[in-house]
Amino acid sequence: MTARSKLPAVARDEHFMRAALAMAAPMLGRTAPNPAVGCVIVQGDRIVGHGATAPGGRPHAETQAIADAGPRARGATAFISLEPCAHQGQTPPCARALIEAGVARVVVGCRDPYPLVRGRGLAILRRAGISVTLGVLEDACLRLNQGFITRVTRGRPFTILKLATTLDGRIATASGDSRWISSAAARVIVHRWRGECDAVMVGAGTVIADNPRLTCRLPEGRDPARVIVDTQLRCDPVSRVFRQRSPAPTIIATTPQNLSRAAARYGKRVELIAVPPARDGIDVALLMRELAGRGWSRVLLEGGARLAGAALRAKVVDRVAFFVAPKLLGGGRSAVDGLTPRTMRDALHLINLSASQVGSDWLLEGDLIA
Repeated sequence: MTARSKLPAVARDEHFMRAALAMAAPMLGRTAPNPAVGCVIVQGDRIVGHGATAPGGRPHAETQAIADAGPRARGATAFISLEPCAHQGQTPPCARALIEAGVARVVVGCRDPYPLVRGRGLAILRRAGISVTLGVLEDACLRLNQGFITRVTRGRPFTILKLATTLDGRIATASGDSRWISSAAARVIVHRWRGECDAVMVGAGTVIADNPRLTCRLPEGRDPARVIVDTQLRCDPVSRVFRQRSPAPTIIATTPQNLSRAAARYGKRVELIAVPPARDGIDVALLMRELAGRGWSRVLLEGGARLAGAALRAKVVDRVAFFVAPKLLGGGRSAVDGLTPRTMRDALHLINLSASQVGSDWLLEGDLIA
């Protein structure tokens, strides 16, 4: 028999869904090709089992939570941030596992858009007589897996364009110096974002000017794959990005005619991706589809200006995040190159704009209108 709760029904559902989201959030960037999902199993007002999608995507959150709860799962309520899977993959369907565990009720944050699951996991549970509630903290659950949802529905990763600019919109001086525009507090946030993304992407100019490592340097952090767009193979093979001791790969995306020369220049330390040429570079949209084909759902695009412009033109940027420092240059390199709107109506528009202070900087974030 299910233990009774002392919390009001709506408050209880939201409370435990937050617990499921808290389980899932630390797994962002670690679960490709699967989404990051959290699950808690509750008797009354007590969590008796919990789990999150494991690195590499398996085991799933539900099976781990069921194992953790053991016999206490019978008659309990399962709170899951994303619809449980309904298909036989490398593991049995999680919807079936919940039925076999004897849970009495399942609370789901949002539907899974994957065609083999979409609505089917919920239907399996309902046919088995399990009470199902859908849409608890739905917006938060959708935000958590924006990457997975974008990859499934649009065939490309969810892409965040991050730039650090001065108040007058410069990302470097005329000589190319950009260290440091943003504050130390802003850079901590960027390292966290790197850990939550499958890949970080920059252009060759950024590698040449900044010699970055493009790693996550937070305790317990994980490195994303490092993707460098270099159509002319300008990057020095001894740049730090090519000499990282990291389990994550370093990739150069270049044109097909450059492949043999790139292999000779960079050797086996670098993986190569051939992408057809486009205006002033390579076809960024095709590159993003290639990354999606690897099961990658989140990309952090860190510039520079030409790559930022190319990605915006290709309509593959979903969110912009600008750290604006209280500094003025009056000249230097602009944040975005290559956009040529003729009128203000042609400008790219943002929605859901937010502003927050980070150290001495302001972080401005917004979503591109699709």
